[in-house]
Amino acid sequence: MNFSHAAFSAAALALTSVTAFAADYPAPKQGDWIARNFKFHTGETMPELRLHYTTIGERTGQPVLVLHGSGGSAASMLTATFGGQLFGPGQPLDAAKYYIIIPDSVGRGKSSKPSDGMKTTFPKYNYEDMVDAQHRLVTEGLGVKHLRLVIGNSMGGMHTWIWGGKYPKFMDALVPMASQPTEMAARNWMLRRMMLETIRNDPDYNGGNYTVQPRMMKYAINAFGIATAGGTLTYQSLAPTAAKADKMVDDRLATAVTADANDFIYQWEASRDYNPAPSLEKIEATLLLINAADDERNPPETGITDAAMKRVKNGRLFLIPASSETRGHLTTGNAKFYKKQLEELLQTAPQRAM
Repeated sequence: MNFSHAAFSAAALALTSVTAFAADYPAPKQGDWIARNFKFHTGETMPELRLHYTTIGERTGQPVLVLHGSGGSAASMLTATFGGQLFGPGQPLDAAKYYIIIPDSVGRGKSSKPSDGMKTTFPKYNYEDMVDAQHRLVTEGLGVKHLRLVIGNSMGGMHTWIWGGKYPKFMDALVPMASQPTEMAARNWMLRRMMLETIRNDPDYNGGNYTVQPRMMKYAINAFGIATAGGTLTYQSLAPTAAKADKMVDDRLATAVTADANDFIYQWEASRDYNPAPSLEKIEATLLLINAADDERNPPETGITDAAMKRVKNGRLFLIPASSETRGHLTTGNAKFYKKQLEELLQTAPQRAM
């Protein structure tokens, strides 16, 4: 798990359980595929775009696409609280029945990214590019013609919305989580922008040609993580005094930075023009949006999600109530909160021809 994901998870110690894949589902298999002459939304083309992926189960199973969040990779979906709750025998995405595909999105994990050598000459990608790369991997690389389900968390949830509008006949069901089908805006983008500007304006960054990782990275990352993930009730419980709050901050700042600054900036800036709203009426699949009531990045009280959902003809929202067990934006990383709803969706969503 890279530093940024650890920071946003409020240190695995306190806010979320992250362990290796559970022993009760088949061992994940790794693979790489090259998308040749990949064209980005900017018009730039890469002769070879490497796409790393993980699969669980056999190709004979019903294909399911699982999409990770910002700063994560396929590995971040193999936790005890996510994969361990979903991929085992009798669980909603039992790997004996489903063929689970988890890509490392462009710029993440072992897929092509700026730190491979191109630095800031790497093409500027956005979420549309990332979804197009996933589509090419699934169709050209793995030969899948139709998906039973696309499910994604946080950034992966935003990707799921794009999948539904861009490739409406390609899947039976969609489960975007910790996301809104509306333009990136308000506090969510403002805090992302502040985080990125802090890193860029660190003299160590040197226009992307740094020799050591910028010192301000860990401060920017942790400030964003505390502000936008973790849950108000949980923070009050874990840090009810100044001394305990200081201890949490000290622990986070002591965590070594392993993320590359250029990779990190590209990853988060890719969300700048996210806006699936114009395509909501195009969505044909049965859709279940899963959000947490205390999600700091996607606050339900604005009403914008409720308004947008009225435009999704086969969609509904499951809002996880806030409690001392929820973790704000991180809540959907724990499938115990929605296993029943996911299972019901897969039992009832009609299978659709390509």
